[in-house]
Amino acid sequence: MAVKLPDVKHNWSHKRNTVTIGATRDAGGTRNHSIQVGGESTLPFYHFEGDIPNPPAVAMEVWDIPPEDWPEPIREPFQEVGHTPGEWARKCVEEYGAECICLRLKGCDPHGANRSPEEAVLSAKSILESVGVPLIVWGCGNDEKDNDVFPLLAEAIAGENCLLGTITQDNYKTLTALCTAYGHKLIAESPVDINIAKQVNILALDAGFPLENIVIYPTSGALGYGIEYVYSIMERSTIAGLRGDKAMAMPILCDIGIEVWKTKEARASQDEIPEWGDANRRGALWEATTAYVYLLAGADILILRHPEAVQAVKTFIKKLMGGES
Repeated sequence: MAVKLPDVKHNWSHKRNTVTIGATRDAGGTRNHSIQVGGESTLPFYHFEGDIPNPPAVAMEVWDIPPEDWPEPIREPFQEVGHTPGEWARKCVEEYGAECICLRLKGCDPHGANRSPEEAVLSAKSILESVGVPLIVWGCGNDEKDNDVFPLLAEAIAGENCLLGTITQDNYKTLTALCTAYGHKLIAESPVDINIAKQVNILALDAGFPLENIVIYPTSGALGYGIEYVYSIMERSTIAGLRGDKAMAMPILCDIGIEVWKTKEARASQDEIPEWGDANRRGALWEATTAYVYLLAGADILILRHPEAVQAVKTFIKKLMGGES
């Protein structure tokens, strides 16, 4: 006798926010296209249960200075263009299929090259002139310096609807005001803590910034380095948004490349640890596998480095969205 299984589909009461990055000429910018992320009415890739209108977006990382500390397997693909952000971005888009570029202002770090706000503007503009995809701009991580750089930068790229970051619970007022004034979106950063993530969003809202224009960055760990904890925070955030918590209904960004290429598994040469195999493939595989995990946790934007990881992840996304392999 056949047993009828119960209907286990769950109808969530709300959707996650949809955030648009990049402005075309019709919208006052210069991008060839914009990208929409978020908007899901169900858990990641549960197509049988709800709507997933927008596939996750894959961004590639570009620095404003040559990345001298990158190991050879990740430095080699950009060897000829690593000194010029615009050319680097063009290669990422035209050869490797990046859907978005993330400019990391590593050179502005006062403990490093200490590049000026004017130099940061030149880097951003060179990318905007070289490619037509949306732009993410990530500060150097020094609060004081970022608060000096972003006023000039946000104004210089006004109208392009970029995604700027990051704001934290201790440093949010300057960038929040700038994104309001110049029409950009915000990355809200928190240290793998769902309560702090919500608090940062509320602080931005209290400062007059719409929750609908925020992307959450809950911090990203590489495979084998606390990834299960980040996964649980992302999953809880997604469920909270689907249940109607407006302060947690944002799309999620994962900054994967920078974390993966700090690990010994990605950096160690084959001479150092022969039993780990080909270093030229190992790091790319570590990066792609990390991305797979975060896609299943609910990531909407993935920032990657290695071209092979980008191709593998884009193929994986296509399969998860129901497309052909």
